Amino acid sequence: MSDATAYAGAEDGAEEPGGSPGEATRKLVDLLDLERLDTDLFRGTQPDTVRQRVYGGQVAAQALIAAMRTVEEGMHPHSLHSYFLLPGDYNVPIIYDVERIRDGKSFVTRRVLARQHGRAIYYQTVSFQRLEEGLEHQDVMPEVKAPEEGMDLVELMTQRGADDGLGREWAALDVRWLGNSAFGLEPDAMHPSRTQVWIRVAGQLSDDVSEHLAMFAYASDVSLLGAALSAHPETGPTKVQMASLDHTIWFHRPFRADEWWLYDQWSPSASGARGLALGRIFTQDGTLVATVAQEGLIRPRPDKPQQY
Repeated sequence: MSDATAYAGAEDGAEEPGGSPGEATRKLVDLLDLERLDTDLFRGTQPDTVRQRVYGGQVAAQALIAAMRTVEEGMHPHSLHSYFLLPGDYNVPIIYDVERIRDGKSFVTRRVLARQHGRAIYYQTVSFQRLEEGLEHQDVMPEVKAPEEGMDLVELMTQRGADDGLGREWAALDVRWLGNSAFGLEPDAMHPSRTQVWIRVAGQLSDDVSEHLAMFAYASDVSLLGAALSAHPETGPTKVQMASLDHTIWFHRPFRADEWWLYDQWSPSASGARGLALGRIFTQDGTLVATVAQEGLIRPRPDKPQQY
């Protein structure tokens, strides 16, 4: 996807047949790739889907790719802040317009506007930094079950009647649900609404940094807002109108998106028909590599669709 500094250490894998996780991963890599239309102007394609509204992680990942295409090699994103303004339309491409806010020696800032039908549907601001040494500390990874002990999230969604075609789009992701506050997790007085999942890209990625960052941004939207419903098991996703309003990622340390990472999610507050969800991302060796925050609409599903 770019000429950015490469990751190293992935094991070589055999070529996988069509329809396999490897093939699904290649399709997702292609989906997140962008066509350059002009200087700082890009166009993103859409997946084959039956869903009515574009998956938010797709827009966030494509916008991040657009931003990364406009910075010098050696600049790495350390924070991403974004707002979802309108539902995306799968029937037309998305145009990504990058604005160069600041070019400094250590930090660079980009703002990306995604639009369809002449209207803004999403804004993203990304700050980049040259890697440098500094002070180090991190939270301790919670004790959790191994990924192999988790339940396949797509299968679980299908059983609950909540898979509206999103499972097909997530074919490149291996998501293992460990439980939430209502089922599977020990009660936590400090975090009454919590969910934990293991995630990895199911196929092997290249050593290109941008592939791993884009894939992580894509996957970071998985189940996060659902953590706000963990304290309310009587509702469920089929009974609540849910929509992401904003999405923020802080990238702390490099990691591979095609190796297991724990998504420790909790919701500190729900009020005013909105839920706030936070997530910490740990690799299997306990390294804290990213933190994510999202606020979204969570209101009882109305008889007729409403604007938000």
